[in-house]
Amino acid sequence: MDNSKAVFVGAVFVALALFPWLGAGSYGIDLVTKIMIYAILALSLELLVGSTGLVCFGQAAFFGIGAYAAVLLSGEEDAASVLWLLPACVLAAALYALAVGALSLRTKGVYFIMVTLAFAQMAYFVVHDTALGGGTDGIYLYFRPGLGEWLVLDDPVTMYLFSLACLIGVFAFLAVLLRSRFGRALAGIKVNEQRMRGTGFTTYPYKLAAFTISGGLAGLGGFLFAVKDGFVNPELMSWHLSGAALVMIILGGLGHLRGALVGAFAFLLLQELFKTEAIFGDFAKHWHLGLGIVIIAAVAFLPRGLVGLPEQLRKRLAGVGAGERGGSLKNPLGEAKS
Repeated sequence: MDNSKAVFVGAVFVALALFPWLGAGSYGIDLVTKIMIYAILALSLELLVGSTGLVCFGQAAFFGIGAYAAVLLSGEEDAASVLWLLPACVLAAALYALAVGALSLRTKGVYFIMVTLAFAQMAYFVVHDTALGGGTDGIYLYFRPGLGEWLVLDDPVTMYLFSLACLIGVFAFLAVLLRSRFGRALAGIKVNEQRMRGTGFTTYPYKLAAFTISGGLAGLGGFLFAVKDGFVNPELMSWHLSGAALVMIILGGLGHLRGALVGAFAFLLLQELFKTEAIFGDFAKHWHLGLGIVIIAAVAFLPRGLVGLPEQLRKRLAGVGAGERGGSLKNPLGEAKS
């Protein structure tokens, strides 16, 4: 990451850290907390799609497993400690990702997409049709986890800052991971897996490790979601959420960690915008239509996503400038000067 990109990411995190003290009300704090949680989900998927070239359509399963584990393991008598509950939720999601990856990574292309979707739907129907997850009604978190008086996640601002700390941790972890030998191997697999095998790399363990890490990070997002809302239901594992996460990273710009951040914020802020009746009136009931039109336009006019917009503008301005300079070398009759 060059200096300009690092400054941009740093500025985003500083702005998020100051946001609760900039006159943000309870609604704003709750909304941005939600966006940061989904940004973690988007970052986990970016590791697979943008960095490894594995289009997974079952990321919501790992997110939902982390959320359900947070509720099921917390109990109904006392608040659990974050020190063991958070790692347990990450581990539960990572173990399921390991099992899914071990089987699905033996397929490629559209078959891989369909197998990951099938495993996600299996997890969805387990919590939807059994008493384990409370069926369609979902289950409630009676006591939010914490760390005594040091960490009280019942407070919205504390939950906001804890989510921000997790987001920064996930971003930093992935940035270091992708710069490592492991990350370089994933980049090579994305470009040409056959050539990587020819150079002596056994690509399957690398892909399985990436799949497992991605699932664990999604489980972290699910844990935060359950703690924030105090409630989980089967919709957290639906294919709709997997599709939304995929749209986030495409909208932001594939192949860039900051693209996952920008895409998550853009997607959810646009969603909130089109839902606002004060702006769109009765059309707010059809917010999916407005959001879909914007996304189609973004894909059509921003092939590199939102993070590629500054470079696209620079090239266009440079082209205009070059055209003007070229035009100055001609006389009014259109003949070039000698």
